[in-house]
Amino acid sequence: MDVQQAKKELIETAVALRETGLMFRGHHANLSARLSADTMLMTRGGNVANLDEDSFAVIRTDGTVLEGEVMPTQAEIIQMHAAVYRVREAVGGIIHTHAPHATVFALAHEPIPVVYEPLMRFGVTEPTPVIPWAPRGSDASVQGIVEAAKSNSGISAVLLANHGVLAFGKSPAETAQLLATLDEAAELILNARLIGGEKPLPDKAFQQIQERQRAFAKS
Repeated sequence: MDVQQAKKELIETAVALRETGLMFRGHHANLSARLSADTMLMTRGGNVANLDEDSFAVIRTDGTVLEGEVMPTQAEIIQMHAAVYRVREAVGGIIHTHAPHATVFALAHEPIPVVYEPLMRFGVTEPTPVIPWAPRGSDASVQGIVEAAKSNSGISAVLLANHGVLAFGKSPAETAQLLATLDEAAELILNARLIGGEKPLPDKAFQQIQERQRAFAKS
């Protein structure tokens, strides 16, 4: 993806996040897109409700800023994104937000279970885990994210304890859809717990969904 294309997609993605309430009230988030094997485009930080062409920086995945600038208070975010790109070669977009319902689970230190079938269509087959609290962007926090991303191919997001959610997918647009589905799942689970609790999907649900997706892709 070239820089201009990445800027366009990140701007469109931020609009979608804003319109669906996934940045919560302060419109705080940070978004990135992979440009190459070792570079990414990332928002400068802070409120991302109204991004423009100057709202981004080109950064190497070792953390070196190549073009543009990152707000001093947001520099600690860089490694949170860069580390995921380093360990997940297929990831093309990353979003960190305080999505309201998913963040409830982060505050409760409780993983989001895979009981909402649409999550499986994003390849999510394991509960979205909670990374133990550490200061945002610290070595301890980033290492927790790396360990979760490396050890479990069945997740596409992590919950940052007492903070928010970090989601990663094939592109910024797909990551936004994943985040919306994860937050939707969190909201529905919270409501289900008012009437007896969520119930598990069948053991072979993911296999059956994959088979149907392959069948319809060929038709």
